[in-house]
Amino acid sequence: MPRISGLLFVAVTAALLPALPAVLQASEIPIVLWPQGAPGALGNAARDIPTLTPHLPARASGAAMLLVPGGSYSGIFEPQAEPFARWLNERGITVFVLRYRLGSAGYRYPAALQDAVQAMRFVRTNAGRWKISANRVGAMGFSAGGHLVSTLITRPEDGEIPSSDNAERVSARPDLAILCYPVISMATKPHAISRENLIGTSPGDELIRKASSELQVRPGLPPCFVWHTGEDKMVPVDHSLLFAAALEQHRVPYELHIYRHGDHGTGLIGAEHPWLGDLLFWLRAQGFVE
Repeated sequence: MPRISGLLFVAVTAALLPALPAVLQASEIPIVLWPQGAPGALGNAARDIPTLTPHLPARASGAAMLLVPGGSYSGIFEPQAEPFARWLNERGITVFVLRYRLGSAGYRYPAALQDAVQAMRFVRTNAGRWKISANRVGAMGFSAGGHLVSTLITRPEDGEIPSSDNAERVSARPDLAILCYPVISMATKPHAISRENLIGTSPGDELIRKASSELQVRPGLPPCFVWHTGEDKMVPVDHSLLFAAALEQHRVPYELHIYRHGDHGTGLIGAEHPWLGDLLFWLRAQGFVE
C-alpha cells in the first residue's frame, strides 16, 4: 500500500460521511494515521501502516472511545474490535478502532504508543467533524491492548513526536480508561509473549519500569474501569490487582471487578457475562451514556 493512500482514505471518508446514512457505516473506511509514513517505519507494507477505523452511531451522544484490541503485541485480535465498536455505537458512543504497529513486525516500545498518541490527537483535533466532545474521549483496551491503554494514560509522553502543526498542544491522555483483563506489568508475573514483543528479550531495568504501568501511576490520572477473571491462565489476575492498588495509592478514581470464573478472553460479544452490564452502569456515572 503506497503511503499516499492515507491521504486518499481521509479525503474519501470526509466526502462520504455527510452523504450516506449511518446504517451503511460508510465511516468504516480506515484512515492512515501517518500519511507521510509512521515514525521509524521499517517498510510500507500493511503491517507498517497503523490505521484508525471510525464507527459512527445512528444517534451520537457526543462521547467517543478509542478501541484497542489485544493480541500479545504480535497480532490484532479482531473479535475485540468491530463487535465491541457496534456495542458501543448502540449506546451512542462514536468509536475509533486502532490497529497499531506490532512487535511481530519488528516494532518495539514506544512505536505502538506513538500510534495511540497520534490516534487520540487525531480524534480530538477532528472532534467537530465527528460531532463529538473533545473532553469526552475515552480509551478501551483488551489484554495487550489494555496494556497499550494503560501506557497511554500513564506515559503518553513516551509516544510524543514533535510536530510542526503544534498538534502536541492537544492532550493525548484519554478522559477515562477501560482495561479488560489487561497486561500491566513487565516485572511481576509478566506475560512472556507480550513482554518479548514489546521490549525485546534483554530489556534494561529502566525500560522494564517504563513499560510496567503499575509503577507509572501518578495522581491526576483519569477514572479507570478494570476487570479480570480469577481463573485467567494467560495473564494472571495479579496484573489488574497491581494496577488497582497503584490507583488506590495515588487516589485515582477506579472501579475494579474480579470475576471468579472464566479464562483469558472471557466476556466476548455473544457470551453471557455480567461485565458489560457493570461497564454500562459505570459509563453512565461518567456521563458517557444516557
